[in-house]
Amino acid sequence: MSASADKAKLGHAYDASQIQVLEGLEPVRKRPGMYIGSSGSEGLHHLIKEVTDNSFYEGIAGHATHIEVTLQADGGVTVTDNGRGIPVDMHPKTKVSALETVMTTLHAGGKFGSGGYKVSSGLHGVGVSVVNALSTNVKAVVRTSGFIWTQDYKNGGQPVAKVAKGAATKETGTSITFYPDPKIFETVEFDANWVRDYLRHQAYLTKGVKATLIDERSGLRYGFYFEGGIQSYVRHLNAGKEPLDEDVFYVEKEVDESVVEIALQYTDSFSETVLAFANNVYNPDGGMHLTGFRIGLTRVINDYARKNGLIKDKEENLTGEDVREGLTAVILVKLPDPQFEGQTKNKLGNPEVRGYVETVINEWLTYYLEEHPAIARKIAGKGLLAARARKAARAARENIIRKGALEGSGLPGKLADCSSRDPHNSELYIVEGDSAGGSAKSGRDSKTQAILPLRGKVLNVERARLDKMLANNEIVTLIKALGVGIEEQFDVKGLRYGRVILMTDADVDGSHISTLLLTFFFRHMRPLIDGGHIYMAKPPLFELVKPGRKSSIFIYDEDQLDKVLGDETTRRQKEATGDTKDVEGEEKYKQAGFVEQKRYKGLGEMNAEQLWDTTMNPENRVLVQVRLEDAEKADAIFNKLMGTEVELRKNFIQTRAKFVKDLDI
Repeated sequence: MSASADKAKLGHAYDASQIQVLEGLEPVRKRPGMYIGSSGSEGLHHLIKEVTDNSFYEGIAGHATHIEVTLQADGGVTVTDNGRGIPVDMHPKTKVSALETVMTTLHAGGKFGSGGYKVSSGLHGVGVSVVNALSTNVKAVVRTSGFIWTQDYKNGGQPVAKVAKGAATKETGTSITFYPDPKIFETVEFDANWVRDYLRHQAYLTKGVKATLIDERSGLRYGFYFEGGIQSYVRHLNAGKEPLDEDVFYVEKEVDESVVEIALQYTDSFSETVLAFANNVYNPDGGMHLTGFRIGLTRVINDYARKNGLIKDKEENLTGEDVREGLTAVILVKLPDPQFEGQTKNKLGNPEVRGYVETVINEWLTYYLEEHPAIARKIAGKGLLAARARKAARAARENIIRKGALEGSGLPGKLADCSSRDPHNSELYIVEGDSAGGSAKSGRDSKTQAILPLRGKVLNVERARLDKMLANNEIVTLIKALGVGIEEQFDVKGLRYGRVILMTDADVDGSHISTLLLTFFFRHMRPLIDGGHIYMAKPPLFELVKPGRKSSIFIYDEDQLDKVLGDETTRRQKEATGDTKDVEGEEKYKQAGFVEQKRYKGLGEMNAEQLWDTTMNPENRVLVQVRLEDAEKADAIFNKLMGTEVELRKNFIQTRAKFVKDLDI
């Protein structure tokens, strides 16, 4: 179902008078992190985002239909659109062309005026001038007013000459080519995968606009065009999941000077995926648009269920969590003056948007459910099932609490706690099996390191509701040890350990256990991942034993093994006397002067001292922090690996089989 409002092309009068100048460009090169976040890879790619966002705002305003990003073979980037073109007439305040003003003055652009853009990401957008300041060379080519206009900049944004008027043209648009300054950035190598994902993302949010990526370095070319916009986005998010119905609810309505777009679809999963955007900017912490959506959705489904006798008069309403189980939704609002909380735009603060979204979802989802009674009953039925599971989980939790297993009467018996009560100085090792747990308990630093051995493989929570989870002893033990609670009782402030370290065997079973635990943390304790508390221990794969068997070198991956063996072999050959020769066919480790090479698969193969030296000693160990860089991809991969669709896992295994090493059979 679709309810669309005609979008008028916004901002026809676009000339130099609408370019408002707020401040100069001088501070950018001195402190680039203040403007683009960092001088690392993230900041480098932010340059592409700054330039390309301007092109997409032309698309949102109805003036551009194609945006192209080219990663050049010489390291430069060109962003081209067929929008109106940056104005080139004289700016009334700066007394130079509007193009030069935009390119050389921080916070100068059409997004700050009343006539250039009605919709943009707001005052926090630093603009193309920052890209200019952080580049060695920049070239602007503008097609407007019947001609091609160009201007070059060097040495951090200095114009080489005035804007030059070139050949006549009937086309309009802007092309910006820039070369990042290697003196500022740690790397100037662009990641085509990042650019591809960014363009796909923006194409979903800007329906009817084609986005193209050309990578001259590899010869690859990608194109994205989604006539369905966020409807297509919801289908993409639900790929591999089983929808309750193939239809995707969609509505687009203009309210006052803002536009509200909502697309949603239910699946048979137990988790919810709701993404909220304001002017194409993702708001991970939600905000007023998300609040309005949740309130409206809960009210509509409860009203429908009561009206049709699915909820009896004496029964309580479904909660928000009940009606959002299995929900995938994208909320996109476009408003003239977005108020974001914080520089990172994590949360939208405009209070009026809550009412806009609530009104739209109330009116149009009600119509939709009445017109599609089969889908409506499936949605309400899923919410009722979730409510029964919630009540069963509450009863199970209360039963567990009465027994003292979840809270209130000490820690789990199998937990070997540390003596420190300061979370910042404490860490919890979640260890696979009692054997490794015994070695870890004997070898640990008991002041700061706690050990929790888990028996066997924990429950796959991707396929389980809370009531089933609370019936699993290992899950309950883990919840109790961490001290943060679960679901509505979750509170990250109760975390007893600053680091939670997963320590499993270096084999297939160990990898499976790690994946099961990561699924649990991602689905039910996400703030622990977001807060940087989850780590994975990296035990050694190999031990190289020196002559006399009094000392060893521990190796953590095969690349390191090859390097150590190669370096030692070369050193011995240089130091060798006439009586030292390599024996043809001799193992590499013997050529390198070692008497034995051991391959570890299980933590239990190491004694307490070895486990401490290699995996637990803060001075020697290798820990990998679990970070969430792309929640959308993480959701898809957990659904693929841990969900109910066998065919998805089969395809995943088949496409990656050639990369497998040391397969356990």
